Amino acid sequence: MAVRKIITLGEEGSEALRKICKPVDKFDDRLATLIDDMKETLAHADGLGLAAPQVGVLKRVVIVKYEEHEYELVNPKIIETSGESIDDEGCLSVKGQRGLVERPSYIKVEFFDRHGNKQVVQAEDYFARVFFHEIDHLDGVVFTDVAIRDRNGKIMTYDDIEEIEKRIKEQEAKEAKKEKKAKKQRSAASKSVKEKKK
Repeated sequence: MAVRKIITLGEEGSEALRKICKPVDKFDDRLATLIDDMKETLAHADGLGLAAPQVGVLKRVVIVKYEEHEYELVNPKIIETSGESIDDEGCLSVKGQRGLVERPSYIKVEFFDRHGNKQVVQAEDYFARVFFHEIDHLDGVVFTDVAIRDRNGKIMTYDDIEEIEKRIKEQEAKEAKKEKKAKKQRSAASKSVKEKKK
């Protein structure tokens, strides 16, 4: 096993991240070596997932690591999704950037293992998100392509949501204070009118 270089956007060779990968047609030692190297590379990078194009190989191979389990997916195919969820994502191929992405909250994936045996895996919540994220890589899509953006095109993060919520609360507090003052003025005006009538 060997640690391979992870390609990042903007550097030489990053065009591999924008290409559609070819299906694996040979389940041989070469594939096994690729999978072993990807697992070693992922462990070294301390990530949750890695797709073959991230190490410059245009084949439909993905490694997903979640909690104590590690999945080797060859020619993965999404066969079912449901629900929706917005959460934070990052990527080993996108340095210094995180962002909010809306994805289904459930996924069912059909794939082959390194020996060519068909398998199925189901995942929910953030576990499902890792599968969606890595499978996107096989079609030349990185998370920044599908991230939620503000009106100016900036990728939104949890910090932005917190800032927006803070501003909304401040605005609501101002409106409530303004309404309270207006109510007090109306009350005073009404009292003044009643006193004049007397």
